[in-house]
Amino acid sequence: MMLRRLVLAASLAAGLAANVAIPVSAQAETMKFAYQGAVNQLDPYSLNESFSLSMLANVYEGLVRRNAQLELEPALAERWEILSPTHWRFYLRKGVKFHNGNEFNADDVVFSAARVRSKGSDLGKRIDESARIEVVDPYTVDFLLDAPNPILHAEWETWFIMDKEWTEANNAVAVTSASDTTVNFAGLNANGTGPFRITSHESGVRTVFEPYAGWWDVALHNLTRVEFTPIASDATRVAALLSGELDLVYPVPVQDIKRVNETAGTRALIGPELRTVYLGMDQRRSELLFSSVKGKNPFQDVRVRKALYQAIDIEAIRAKVMRGMSTPTALLISPYLFGRASEIERFAYDPAAAKALLTEAGYPDGFELVMDCPNDRYVNDEAICQAVAQMLTKVGVKTTVNAMPKAKYFARILPSGGFETSFFLLGWTPGSLDSWNVLENLTSCRDDAGKGGAFNIGGYCNPASDALVKEIMAENDPVRRDELIFRAFALQHQDVAHIPLHQQGLAWGVSDRMVVAQRADDTLLFRYITKN
Repeated sequence: MMLRRLVLAASLAAGLAANVAIPVSAQAETMKFAYQGAVNQLDPYSLNESFSLSMLANVYEGLVRRNAQLELEPALAERWEILSPTHWRFYLRKGVKFHNGNEFNADDVVFSAARVRSKGSDLGKRIDESARIEVVDPYTVDFLLDAPNPILHAEWETWFIMDKEWTEANNAVAVTSASDTTVNFAGLNANGTGPFRITSHESGVRTVFEPYAGWWDVALHNLTRVEFTPIASDATRVAALLSGELDLVYPVPVQDIKRVNETAGTRALIGPELRTVYLGMDQRRSELLFSSVKGKNPFQDVRVRKALYQAIDIEAIRAKVMRGMSTPTALLISPYLFGRASEIERFAYDPAAAKALLTEAGYPDGFELVMDCPNDRYVNDEAICQAVAQMLTKVGVKTTVNAMPKAKYFARILPSGGFETSFFLLGWTPGSLDSWNVLENLTSCRDDAGKGGAFNIGGYCNPASDALVKEIMAENDPVRRDELIFRAFALQHQDVAHIPLHQQGLAWGVSDRMVVAQRADDTLLFRYITKN
């Protein structure tokens, strides 16, 4: 059932089916592309952010990977077997070399498992903290678990395997976190096993990729060089595509899609994305950091959380801000990834009800609030925040938007930055394409040290929900598992744990010379690209 949903979600991406079988030309071709944000550093464990991981997925590889249809397939592990519900064995691919020529083997897997779970890593949840990794022989590795985990490897496409010798030799074993101002060697250099290697990297300026001649797999692309430039300005990015300066840009602002399609030589690739954009509220601190309310936290009252929810006109955001390129949602996961999502409906937009709830909660005159927001990460992210702020202000919650580039934003709100926010906008695509990933990462209770839900930035906590999440992890029966997932989402919906907004749409602008596979998780893989 899960695989069927993954294939369904992927097949909806515009033009994907036609782009799977890609003819390879012998002609040398350079692809130049731009994205609204930057690749700030190259350490693959520093930031669990899909664009950065998407770029590094062209350089590093995991034991498994997903193809153009998002189906899971072997990568650095050529096969695996489940010896018991708590014992998985992975048989590693022989003859694989890192870009510097070092041999890949089991020691690199064990080293990478320890490093990804170490201090500073933003991807610690890729592997259960209790899992033990044992070397059977140089090309066989066992994962021993305390409890069954039917999706152990589902999000390992972005658990990239690093070269133990290279990392140690360059004094880069410690992970450079997203909030660190000084990066180590692994943050400025890359050494993977993937189809492309990074030959030049100027943080925030330009990154150059070239094919790795020693890659173990068959190359389906005809690219000899890829040049990435971050361009924050929507107008500048689109203009560069239309002038022929760039071959691919994303995202394309929804208001420019028509112009891209009508300009000779360019077209827009359109499709649904699996990412859910939502609002979070600090429910853990006894007093909000950025609010006019002193001595207590209004977000610890479900009536206040629901008031904010009902003050937001999601259809206005869809029509005016997103220009139809979004799908309003009541859950933190795409309906393409959870078949029962439609059984839970959004709370109705009702400003009068919102005001009544605020009065009932003891805030008849409302209060003041600061909303943190990225301005170069999600489609129309700052515009969404400004629209929400205006809607909340109308019901008495006077909201000021604090918009900033994603590097500064994530350094502020993530665990490494001390969750320094009271109210924030975030987007989430589950790395495993499974509901458990959402529930565990975004909603599991966390303590003062940050242990628990790694991205539960607002600190929502309900022991009943946590108990369901633990059951979901160990449940193998798909019907029973879906029922547990439904109960967890329904409970969190009633708690107003978060304020889900929408699944944003994908819009990439490409030259007509390009053949591109657009994955529904917004991942750009160079190995599926040709330039005619």
